[in-house]
Amino acid sequence: MHRRWILSALTFLLSMVLTACSTATIQQPQTQIPTTNDLVKKPAQRVVALSSLSADIIHQLDKTKLVGITGSKLFKDNPSFKNIPRVSEGQSPPNLEKIVALKPDLVIGAEGFSTQPIQKLKQLGINTFLTQVNSWESLEKLTQKLADLIDADPQPLLNRYKSFLLDKPTQSLSTLVLVSRQPILAPNKNSWAGDLLEKFQAKNLVAELQEKSPIGGYVTLSAEKVLAANPEILIVVNNTDPQLLDSLKKETFWQQLQATKNNRVYSFDYYGLVNPGSIDAIEKACQQLQQALSTSKVN
Repeated sequence: MHRRWILSALTFLLSMVLTACSTATIQQPQTQIPTTNDLVKKPAQRVVALSSLSADIIHQLDKTKLVGITGSKLFKDNPSFKNIPRVSEGQSPPNLEKIVALKPDLVIGAEGFSTQPIQKLKQLGINTFLTQVNSWESLEKLTQKLADLIDADPQPLLNRYKSFLLDKPTQSLSTLVLVSRQPILAPNKNSWAGDLLEKFQAKNLVAELQEKSPIGGYVTLSAEKVLAANPEILIVVNNTDPQLLDSLKKETFWQQLQATKNNRVYSFDYYGLVNPGSIDAIEKACQQLQQALSTSKVN
């Protein structure tokens, strides 16, 4: 029962991407352009964003157009979003009445997580747009598309993205990212995390493995496979399970890994590496990857 609960909770977390979102039903190819429903014929003036990433992108492009957002913890202590109405809180679905009351001319949702409320809003005659971000290219295309929908200039934001990738490691180190223990899950190349590893020239040891898990873009590994992979760099994502790192240390393979022996084990946030989350979260993940793949300091 405990194993099922962990898997269920992890599946839900991983499916919440908003744009950028890495969802449980990620479609290929990974550079897929976000799908659209009824796009507005004229620039949108009142936008409600049901994912944290799309909300952040709209806010960066033109904050005057953003009239409603999801209640993400990423915005909790951000004064820039303090006075923008929340249309959802925690894991609860968006409140359709709140959304309609805001009189939006465009509602942006995340493929998979927001599909049902978006369909209902579309039936009410509200223009909608579904996003899906599982690669760097899809992030850039989403930014360009959202800028087009609200008649804003995307170039400053695109230039900021490029700045995140300027300082890349000069070496390619074998790397493994673990997001859970029961089962042991790791991102392959068909995920946001996998694509980000490639951008920083990390040799993702499971990049080419086929998906054998209920979560698109992730593969299930046995303890034996982790030991056989024996990564130089090991990244543990603690947000899905705050005790993940401690529990992994109890595995018989842990002390045998070269990453453990050489103090190259790093703890990363869920937002930024697994779920893009926000622009600041992406920037932080990029900075951490650069440091992890260039130094031998333990985080």
